[in-house]
Amino acid sequence: MKAVRFHAHGDSEVLAYEEAPKPVAAAAEVVVKVAATSFNPVDVAIRAGYLQQVFPVSFPHVPGIDVAGTIAEVGAEVTGWAVGDAVVAFLPMNTDGAGAEYVAVAADLLASAPRNVELADTAALPAVGLTAWQALIEHAGLVAGNSVLINGAGGAVGGYAVQLAARAGAVVTATASTRSADRVHADGADRIVDYTAIPLAQAVSGQQFDVVVNLVATSPEETAALVDLVADGGIFVSTTTPGEPDPERGVRAERVFARSDATQLAGLVALVDAGDLRIDVAARRPLSELAAVHAEAVTGQLPGKTILLP
Repeated sequence: MKAVRFHAHGDSEVLAYEEAPKPVAAAAEVVVKVAATSFNPVDVAIRAGYLQQVFPVSFPHVPGIDVAGTIAEVGAEVTGWAVGDAVVAFLPMNTDGAGAEYVAVAADLLASAPRNVELADTAALPAVGLTAWQALIEHAGLVAGNSVLINGAGGAVGGYAVQLAARAGAVVTATASTRSADRVHADGADRIVDYTAIPLAQAVSGQQFDVVVNLVATSPEETAALVDLVADGGIFVSTTTPGEPDPERGVRAERVFARSDATQLAGLVALVDAGDLRIDVAARRPLSELAAVHAEAVTGQLPGKTILLP
């Protein structure tokens, strides 16, 4: 089969589009014929070797932690799945991923793919959708009536976070540039702060929030300023720089490390099928361009969620 692999850590040039052995399903696995995978920023860190102490990979390694596709082979111990089923999954970061024509996937990671969205586009859902769900629902315990600030709402996780918060009945303030403001508004944000035009602290001066979600890389000083925007008894949740709790004000701080959860993913799929969650795809590229996508991501050129098609 064709796959993108890297044989050593390095910059985007180590990504090679080449022939690779087609995987075979182990007893508790299925083999998925890949309709698409997607790019995630963590892919850059894994490729460059920044996370090798946490997520060590064996060479050659196939990137791609999201997969959407159809089951082509079922392992001997797998039940509940059949050849031809359309599925999605969030794959482990240290095993071969879906940047290939086929990928072996543990059956317990699978969820049925949404029925009313192009199958390839659903590769834009698993990792970022689960990150948003776990940040807002699992860690923050967001409920109707909460005020929430989402810093970095224009990104892929941010889009789902705004949608989930709005659906939960929260009052949503979101930071976004003019490039993504219309989309963030359509996602359900009640107020959008253009951080390129006015500092966030100035824009929300005197206001605090029950939940502050940080989805962008921030300095320790910027992170502390975000924690200051949390109301007494509230929570700061970050997918990047961790914040410090403030026990005197009852402010908690949580760092989100997204994990694969087939039950939660099935819940997100149900929301998509019900029309309550929109999958947004900014670009569809051939898998052979994955190295270029990595290079563009590093220089901030990607417009949003990019999926890669074998």
